Amino acid sequence: MINSILWDVNPALLDLGSFQIRYYSILFAIAFIIGYFVVKKIYKKEGVPVSELDTLTVYVVLGGLIGARLGHCIFYDWAYYQNNLLEIILPVSFNPEFHFTGFQGLASHGGALGIIVSMLILKGKSTKKSFFWLIDRVVIPTGFAGACIRLGNLFNSEIYGHHTDLPWGFIFVRNGETLPSHPTQLYEAFFYVITSIVLLKLYKIERFRNAKGFLLGVFFILIFTARFFIEFVKENQVDFEATMSLNMGQILSIPIVLGGVFLVFWSLRKSNKTTKETV
Repeated sequence: MINSILWDVNPALLDLGSFQIRYYSILFAIAFIIGYFVVKKIYKKEGVPVSELDTLTVYVVLGGLIGARLGHCIFYDWAYYQNNLLEIILPVSFNPEFHFTGFQGLASHGGALGIIVSMLILKGKSTKKSFFWLIDRVVIPTGFAGACIRLGNLFNSEIYGHHTDLPWGFIFVRNGETLPSHPTQLYEAFFYVITSIVLLKLYKIERFRNAKGFLLGVFFILIFTARFFIEFVKENQVDFEATMSLNMGQILSIPIVLGGVFLVFWSLRKSNKTTKETV
């Protein structure tokens, strides 16, 4: 008999019929709260006005949400949304029944791009004008935030992996599963937490803290390399991926990892050049 974990958790913490409070929503909120307090501590340490943090938080939240939503609609389900554009921004289904659906899908690749765009917009409103100064600090707690969101996916019994004989396989009962599957939500959450811990350690080293773009590059490499390999044991998110040798998540991860490698080498080279010029 295969050892496994029966997972039959109601995704709603509170269910009043037409109104629900889901674990996913709570964990999504916790994700941004964690990010807020980590960056707040960094701001205080570096003598940056904490008053700017409220503006930063708004930009990160909006950029992340808008980017994640557009990423899902464009990369994963454009065949549907190109004919239902209003459903990209409104959580209702515009069919004859016209019912509330909630947003059906967010994509982490789009969320990452959305945050980058929001930082590009914000840099002109900050006393720290450098885009890289902002983004290098923002990515530090992002792994913790991503882990919270993946735990939310676990409570929703979604985005899990292929069947497995490993003893930590989860049987997602609410989806009618009878065989254990890889809990890829936990795999990703684990690597995301490790990423934030590594970034915190690197931030404490002056050379890496001051190398503009270095922390962002490390973030890209660690997060999306883990994502690339975990996708091999994850169920396809959309039907068209069945005919692909690499799925959409992997295809989107490759240029981001390469961009991260470039940023790491570019930032260290630029930092070394600056150091030599000042000696």
